Amino acid sequence: MAVSTKGVAVIGCGLIGARRARSAVAHEGTELRLVVDADGDRAAALALEHGGDSSSDWRSALERDDVDAIVVCTPNALLVPIAQAALESGKHVLIEKPMGRNAEEARALGQTAALSPRVLKIGFNHRYHPAVARAHELFKAGAIGRLIQIRARYGHGSRPGCETEWRADAQLAGGGELLDQGVHVVDLMQWFAGIPVRVQAELQTAVWPLAPLEDNAFGLLRFQDDVIAQLHVSMTQWKNLFSFEVHGELGALVIDGLGGSYGMETLTVVQRNRGGGAPELTKQQFDGVDPSWMLEWNDFVHAMNGNELQHGSWPDGVAVMDTIAALYAAGRAGSAVAP
Repeated sequence: MAVSTKGVAVIGCGLIGARRARSAVAHEGTELRLVVDADGDRAAALALEHGGDSSSDWRSALERDDVDAIVVCTPNALLVPIAQAALESGKHVLIEKPMGRNAEEARALGQTAALSPRVLKIGFNHRYHPAVARAHELFKAGAIGRLIQIRARYGHGSRPGCETEWRADAQLAGGGELLDQGVHVVDLMQWFAGIPVRVQAELQTAVWPLAPLEDNAFGLLRFQDDVIAQLHVSMTQWKNLFSFEVHGELGALVIDGLGGSYGMETLTVVQRNRGGGAPELTKQQFDGVDPSWMLEWNDFVHAMNGNELQHGSWPDGVAVMDTIAALYAAGRAGSAVAP
């Protein structure tokens, strides 16, 4: 299949949009043609930095013949309508997580994608982190034997005034911390363990004035074969934290950090001492620049050129949103819920 350079438009010029624009510029298979933001000055500044045109109207990206792919980095309320319009106009789409504000929006977008010959990718960059990817390789190779448990903690401290931002607006965001950072945790859990059969949750608005949205969420998920997973995602962590542990009958795979403010990314392989006593530990550090964004972009480009997506397919995105919806329902009901 012939491979050609793909023209890219980035809609939403915040932190993640700027990161996606840099990826498009850095990759030999893509060119940044347009950046869009409701704040025209912010779009113009990003275009000045990286090249391409700027606009304050996202519909202008759909009308351009030199744009093959659209990256949607907007508030959650706009993700699905823009992505649907882009697919229907014949564009490939990378949509940032979450896949909309709720499971209904995610399924609607999935239905559009199922009818389109173009690629729809969901931005789950955590699967591309080297410690996470290596842990999954070792798990699939049987390094820790039968899966028993998963334990995950993910959090940050937010900032004063966060209640004035769009993520604190229930109509724009759709959910609080469970939807924001929790989608990454649930995606990783389902990558290792499959789809849960039952979930329980507790939601808490502990510090920040975000009600009805939550700044902390606790979840307990049961999977097939009696695998149990627990999660805690938090906006009151104060010191940024990422910890993801996969426990098996022969040992464990422990991932800490994501680089930057989350600390050095490490993978500790724990080999159980069958005779009792301390296990054998092997620790690997992944220093340097976070490669996950470029690895994810490369996956997207390869898919646009006719290859299968490695990660972030729309069925995976829908499955995550179904589980998130079940966790919210369980939190409201105070009882276990089946996704």
